[in-house]
Formats: sequence, structure tokens, C-alpha cells
Amino acid sequence: MVGIPGRPLRRFVCLGLLFAGLATAGVITRPFAWPEFIWAVAGAVLLLLLGLLSPAEALGGIIRGSDVYFFLTGMMLLSELARQEGLFDWLAASAASFAKGSATRLFTLVFGVGTVVTVFLSNDATAVVLTPAVAAVVKAAEVKEPLPYLLICAFIANAASFVLPISNPANLVIYGSHMPSLMQWLPRYALPSILSVAATFGVLLWTQRASLQQAISSNIGVPRLSAAGKMAAGGIGTTAIVLLLSSYFDIQLGLPTFLAGVATALFVLTRSKCGPADLLKSISWSVLPLVAGLFVLVEALQKTGVTDALGHLLQTLVQHSATLAAWAAATVLAAGCNLVNNLPAGLVAGRAAELAHVPERVRSAILIGVDLGPNLSVTGSLAIILWLGALRREGVVVSAWTFLKLGVLVMPPALLLAIAGIFAFG
Repeated sequence: MVGIPGRPLRRFVCLGLLFAGLATAGVITRPFAWPEFIWAVAGAVLLLLLGLLSPAEALGGIIRGSDVYFFLTGMMLLSELARQEGLFDWLAASAASFAKGSATRLFTLVFGVGTVVTVFLSNDATAVVLTPAVAAVVKAAEVKEPLPYLLICAFIANAASFVLPISNPANLVIYGSHMPSLMQWLPRYALPSILSVAATFGVLLWTQRASLQQAISSNIGVPRLSAAGKMAAGGIGTTAIVLLLSSYFDIQLGLPTFLAGVATALFVLTRSKCGPADLLKSISWSVLPLVAGLFVLVEALQKTGVTDALGHLLQTLVQHSATLAAWAAATVLAAGCNLVNNLPAGLVAGRAAELAHVPERVRSAILIGVDLGPNLSVTGSLAIILWLGALRREGVVVSAWTFLKLGVLVMPPALLLAIAGIFAFG
């Protein structure tokens, strides 16, 4: 960028921002009902064709996402195996059976299942795979207003997404190759996670209290979990242990997740009625080009100097007051994620934090803002975009306004409490 005259430089910056912004808007709004990945890839290709990004720079951006691609592929394999073998249906039906006709108890149990799935299988799994299972269960329970239970799948997917490093792909992009070990992560995020989950549950329960007065059926059949389903559950449990050990020994999580997913798939398919082709065909592979396109768009933003400017601003804030920088960065990012989606926001924020050499508490606040902020609106995260797609397949439509009216009540208390939790012990 050195030596480029001022006017061409400004033109370059403006064009780069314009095309990156249009592509991100396409991902969020899905014009013509085209899949999200088309817009991300189209934006990346357009940047190349117009010479705003060189092929080498675009390839560098794609390669930077390698750990995320491995992580997502492994998690998609595990999630689809669990869905295919009925594990999620069994979990949701078991929760409904334990409810014994109480709508509030069913709500609480579904929330608990959603929390566990998010923590150990990532927020995307909760959005994509648990949502149809919950929809089937509330139908079996003859629930007149199923939306409160379906909303759980969206909100807990973000609220519990920083319990562990594996709970959200955004955690990988915030830290990159400098992911804290498990023994560093747990004390840092345990209290903020508890406060986030508790606040989300409390506000959701309060806002949905009228709908939870309804009677529900107590005669719910719990499907038998097949041998392949039990093997899938065992594979998921083993994968969780592998990832916890990887985190403990400070190993990047992408490749272990991928290998664990492949090994579990090979193991389960020996007893499954479904073949490898059925499994591979059911996975939403379009997520990978979507994420790759977003990495290229962020590479373009970095070339414009936007990331450097943000890093300098953050460094200035930290020098003035690290506490102020943490609160400011988290709240601005929480709102900003709903404008540009949290994955590109997380990529930019992670790079800015690296450039600014911020204290760990500031980085923790940034991660919480990126993970939790998307609970404000349907545009906030990949998980909510996937959740909306899962709802459409069930014939359920949730408008952006409906979600926003609830999100403006649910997200802020959880965000403020979680950030406060970072500073709770001095």
C-alpha cells in the first residue's frame, strides 16, 4: 500500500469496503432466496476480477481458514451422524417424557439439552440438528404454541458458545493459532458462561411465561436408540474428550475435530442402515465455501487498512484504560455483529486485537461480544442463519422483527453480566 497516491488509495479503500459490504449483506439477506455461500463467493470473485485483491492474497485468506474448515467438517460429520441415527430425536423425546405434561418443565429440559449440545458439539449443531428434533417433539406433545421451544435453539446456541473453545467456530477465529489451553480457558470463561446461560434462560422464561401456561401431552413415546445411535453418542463423547485434551495440550482444534469425526463416521457406519453416500449427501457442504468467501472478504478489509486502523484505535483505548477498552470493544462488537455477521466481525476483531497486543481480559470481552451479540437479531451469526433455514424446512417462519423484539430483551442482560464476570475476581 505504500506509495499509492492518496486519491487512488481512497478509491481502493471505498471499493473494497463497498464490495465486502455488499457481499456480506447478500449473505445475511439472501436476495432471490439464493443460498448464503453464493453471495460470499461472488463477493470474493468480484474483488479478484476488479483487481482489488490478488490471487495470492485471496489464497492466503482462504488458507488462513484451514483450522475452521477442519473444525466445521468434523462437527458436521458428528452432527449428521447423530441426526441420522436418531440421537437428537431420542434426546429431545426423553426430555419431553421427563416433562410429565408440564410446559415449563419441558421448556427447561429443552434448554438443558440445547446447552449440552452447544457446549460439546458447537452452536451450529444446535441450530441445524436440534431444531428439527425439537419441532418433532413439540408436535408429538401437542404443543399449541411451539415457537418458545424453537427459540431456545437459537438463543442457547450463542449464549453457551464460549463455555469451551469447541463451542463456537468464532472462538477459533478470535484466537487463531494462539488458542488458550483448557486450563486457561475454563477459569477465564466459567463464570461469564454461567451468567450468560442463566440470564438467557431467565429472560426467555419470563418473556414466554404466557405461552407456557398451556397444557401439553404427557403421553410421549421415546424412540428406541439403535446400536448405531449409541455408537454415535459414544463417538461424540470420545471426540469431546479428544478435544478437551487437545485444548489442554494447546493443540489447534481443527484437525483433531476432523479426524475424530471421520473415525466416528467409519465406526458408526459399520452398524448403520445408511451408507457413506447418504451421510455425505445430507451434510450442508455449502457452509465451507461460505466461510472461505468470508475469509477472503476479510482479507480485502485488511488490505484496505481498516483492520490496522481498528487495531490502533483499540491500542489507544487500552493505553487509556484496559477496563474501558474491554467494555467498549465488547458492546460495539455485540452490536456490530448484527450488521455484518459475527464470523467476519470476529475475524477482523481477532486481527485487531493481535495488532494491538491487548491484555487477555480485553480479548475475552471481545470474544464474548462476538459470541453473544448475535442474540440481538437474525443477522447476527451463522448459527441463527442456519436456524432460520431449519425452521423454513419445518414450515415455520420467524420474522426479523419478531426476533428483534425478543433479542433486545434477551441479549443485553446476558452480555453485561458476562462481561462483568470477566472482572469478578480482580
